[in-house]
Amino acid sequence: MRQHRRTTRILGSLLLVTAAGAFAVGAAPPGETSAGDTPTPLGRVIPAPASVKAGGAPYRITNSTRIHVDDSREARRIGTYLADVLRPSTGYRLPVTARQGPGIRLKLGSKDASLGDEGYRLDSGRHGVTISARKPAGLFHGVQTLRQLLPAAVEKDSVQPGPWLVAGGTIKDTPRYGWRGAMLDVSRHFFTVDQVKRYIDQLALYKVNKLHLHLSDDQGWRIAIDSWPRLATYGGSTQVGGGPGGHYTKADYKEIVRYASSRYLEVVPEIDMPGHTNAALASYAELNCDGVAPPLYTGIDVGFSSLCVDKDVTYDFVDDVIRELAALTPGRYLHIGGDEAHSTSHDDYVKFMDRVQPLVAEYGKTVIGWHQLTGATPAKGALAQYWGLDRTSTAEKEQVAAAARAGTVPILSSAVLPER
Repeated sequence: MRQHRRTTRILGSLLLVTAAGAFAVGAAPPGETSAGDTPTPLGRVIPAPASVKAGGAPYRITNSTRIHVDDSREARRIGTYLADVLRPSTGYRLPVTARQGPGIRLKLGSKDASLGDEGYRLDSGRHGVTISARKPAGLFHGVQTLRQLLPAAVEKDSVQPGPWLVAGGTIKDTPRYGWRGAMLDVSRHFFTVDQVKRYIDQLALYKVNKLHLHLSDDQGWRIAIDSWPRLATYGGSTQVGGGPGGHYTKADYKEIVRYASSRYLEVVPEIDMPGHTNAALASYAELNCDGVAPPLYTGIDVGFSSLCVDKDVTYDFVDDVIRELAALTPGRYLHIGGDEAHSTSHDDYVKFMDRVQPLVAEYGKTVIGWHQLTGATPAKGALAQYWGLDRTSTAEKEQVAAAARAGTVPILSSAVLPER
């Protein structure tokens, strides 16, 4: 069974993974002490900054500190976000103002082209902290670095003693990886909208920019599809080990997308096909080759389910699901799964993928599939997400490598949890 969360990052055309569980609650790394006169060293930031030059006096956030922002909607929004993070623990007013002066300064429109869309520069000294960036995402990432440089108690929701020191010096940072993602498997175990938001906040602190939502599997279907309503109401009614399960209404999903966007994360939804589909098969008998719906499933075995590749209704179903999900998703990608389809013959698997991939493009999205997609013919521009590095045969590895040489971008997600 795949792990319930994956984290991925991109280097050129190769996407690499960070370890599962790397995202802890609260600021990380914490300061040297929860309260004291020794500020956190500038280099103690996750991910490690591209460039650090320490030196000079630290800046102390006090009751007189103001957050100065450019006169732009995005800068003011990010400044307000920062104030909302700092106010509960410091007890300070921290007014957000477009007037310039000493304090915390957030500046958009840097002329430094090397910062790109997600880079920033942070300068700290006795009279204040200045974070500058070319684009809003970079400014937001700089704010996350500022949070990490403060004592861990800054993340508390009640007043803490401080002091709130930011070490003196300069950080200049751009992401080494363009794709920095984490997967949350809401299909095997359902997570509420508020729980997903909490996860998004944790990811944002570490400058992750993709949230991969695994929305369907054998154990549960988690997104409402108007044209196939039983997918959510029946297929989403349980989870691993039993229990009530749950699903997201379209309004719920839009709220997750909105919230992720406010933290500069792009949501990548996944509907796993043609295997991992028992929840769908249980919801609609006609999707089964024999026309008989199986019972709902709450175990953890894989590879036993498959959509009926030879039925036209299967592609009506897939078309409807992709169309409705694409309309809800402003991001560029739609993940169609494709792994562990052990109950689908190779010829049927190829036939299925040949018919389904064009539907994703028809609705304006780029295909992502698990690396087994390379056993078919990946669409032009498709991404193949490579998982289970230690469980993959030499032939599969060569298959993925050949697809990469032919232009399919691989996402390597090799951090997996042991089988249970």
